[in-house]
Amino acid sequence: MLKLIRYLKQVKWPILAIMLLLVVQAWCDLSLPQYTSDIVDVGIQQGGIEHAAPDQIRDETMEDLKLFMDEDSWSKVEAAYTLNDDGIWYRNKVSESALEELDDVFGMPMLMLSAMEEQGMDAATLQAMLASGQMTLEQLQAMADQALEQFGTQSDMIVEQKALLFVKEEYAAMGLDLDQIQMNYLLSTGGKMLGISLLMAAAAILVGLLASRTAAQLGMSLRGDVFKAVMSFSNAEIDKFSTASLITRSTNDIQQVQMVVVLMLRIVIYAPILGIGGIVKVATTHTGMEWIIAVAVGTALVLVALLMGLALPKFKRMQTLVDKMNLVSREILTGLPVIRAFSREKHEEKRFDLANLDLKKTQLFTNRVMTFMMPMMMLLMNGVSILIVWNGGHGIDAGTMQVGDMIAFITYTMQIVMSFLMIAMIAIFLPRASVAAERIDEVLQTKPIIRDKRKVKDNTKEQWKGVVAFEDVSFRYPDAGADVLEHITFTAQPGQTTAIIGSTGSGKSTLLNLIPRFFDVSYGRITMDGVDIRDLSQHKLHELLGYVPQKGVLFSGDIESNLKFGGANITDQAMEEAAEIAQAKEFIDSKPDGYHTPIAQGGTNVSGGQKQRLSIARAIAKNPRVFLFDDSFSALDYKTDVVLRRALNEKVKDATVIIVAQRISTILHADQIVVLDEGRIAGIGTHEELMKTCPTYQEIARSQLSAAELGGEGA
Repeated sequence: MLKLIRYLKQVKWPILAIMLLLVVQAWCDLSLPQYTSDIVDVGIQQGGIEHAAPDQIRDETMEDLKLFMDEDSWSKVEAAYTLNDDGIWYRNKVSESALEELDDVFGMPMLMLSAMEEQGMDAATLQAMLASGQMTLEQLQAMADQALEQFGTQSDMIVEQKALLFVKEEYAAMGLDLDQIQMNYLLSTGGKMLGISLLMAAAAILVGLLASRTAAQLGMSLRGDVFKAVMSFSNAEIDKFSTASLITRSTNDIQQVQMVVVLMLRIVIYAPILGIGGIVKVATTHTGMEWIIAVAVGTALVLVALLMGLALPKFKRMQTLVDKMNLVSREILTGLPVIRAFSREKHEEKRFDLANLDLKKTQLFTNRVMTFMMPMMMLLMNGVSILIVWNGGHGIDAGTMQVGDMIAFITYTMQIVMSFLMIAMIAIFLPRASVAAERIDEVLQTKPIIRDKRKVKDNTKEQWKGVVAFEDVSFRYPDAGADVLEHITFTAQPGQTTAIIGSTGSGKSTLLNLIPRFFDVSYGRITMDGVDIRDLSQHKLHELLGYVPQKGVLFSGDIESNLKFGGANITDQAMEEAAEIAQAKEFIDSKPDGYHTPIAQGGTNVSGGQKQRLSIARAIAKNPRVFLFDDSFSALDYKTDVVLRRALNEKVKDATVIIVAQRISTILHADQIVVLDEGRIAGIGTHEELMKTCPTYQEIARSQLSAAELGGEGA
């Protein structure tokens, strides 16, 4: 998976934007619990009064509070408040830190003044005692400190609550509407929460959009690179992976990676930000329940590790079983006519059911393991909630915690656990995607055996003639124990037809496939106009060749697109001339749409002979220097075969023609016939020469032609 991360460099700017948006989203998500806590504690319990430092206060009340302030505290109050002519002190606009200092300044005086009033002593009496010397300010401060010691660790909270209650009573005494103050606070805080929620939603939507586009870009790049890699593969690499596996890797595997990339960008990056932010927020609540977070996180990690240890091996096996499923399905679908002809439907159904059952069992195991994930995580979250409420309830009862703080702590804890839950959810997809990524990377890292040299000799000749020469060529397939072809030496000249014939398995098609470098020779060399074909680029080599495979291959589109497959420079005239030479014009003209007649995938809507003629016309339209026919006339009737070869000889007088054939009648008039027997040359010459000198050729000829036909040929 890490090897494919390099593809994300192509979209680094969208990823950076996603990370910034996720930070914004996490900030919003982490801010909401504090506002919820403020609504409960300040909006409901405190009537919307946030600070012990009042927004406004009567002059006489301020004078009473002044008795409990030292000079430094009073100077701070004077700097922060302005006395109006109506006898009301109004608080100026101050910073948040200055406001917190004012809360501390007003807290103790308000507590002391409230305590005196509860004991029936008014401020005037206290002033008189201070003026007469019956009590000093030091004694008054000592009394306050003694009173706070009785509350112990709860002293700060007691001071805050008493001060807020004092402010509330002062507002009531001034005739202010307390209900309106509370409503204003609730509306203000609720409005902030709404704004933050909208911002969070906008960030989440943008993250989803950018993540989807980024993953789609990654998928497109991967598919393109895998396609390019496969296009460069020789037959050896194709056989190594198998066609079914390459299709799975190009589609299903890349889809798995693309889906996980979306989840990674949306969740895997977001979860740590949310989790770390939640831990920081929990640490600022000072509830003393941080140990609960450690227990929850530790349990979640153990749970995820246990489930992944069970599921990961099965995920690896699952992808192999998908390959097998595709292979069986492909074989059955492509071989359906043969299956029906031999009444093997039941056997193939059993084979398919076996592959299907293996895949189902593996999927069921992984799904069953992963179904434990969500219930266990939900059990963990609910257990943690109960633990927090239990401990928090005792704290509220003891006066060391407010209800809103406990609510905020629960929310932050759930966010932390939820971040691990999100990672656990990703863990469900990650193992399979990791296996898929390894399979994709295996294709991308595979270097084709046949590749161009750094310095090629494409421009060594201005005009290529098409002289193909085999110079002591031997070949064996990769990992094979013996050579398929041994010491092959002959030359195919322009303007001549060179035929290759032999019994089944003698190596005819293998020999032909060496020319376009579908395989490379093991020993010796093949030259084009004296230049080793390995010194040419594959593009240049294929540009000189016109190849017609043993089995005609057509592509979805229409007849015109197939005939012009050799290049955009092929004109309509050249296309029509090629069709006429290949004896395809008659059936093309009989179609209502002519050259625009649709061709289905694989050419399934045309007959075998028509497909073969279109394949031959495609090669002719390209006008190459060398024609390679791999038993390409086998699907044609004798009459069409003769007419086509006669027209072909007239058209390609200057080109080299190499024909692999099974039928003697196809190659009777060839300028040179190469006879293969078990990978070796048994004879080279014309038909007449070989009938006199080559027993192998004589045996093939007598098995296909009558004595009269052979005699007619002068044998």
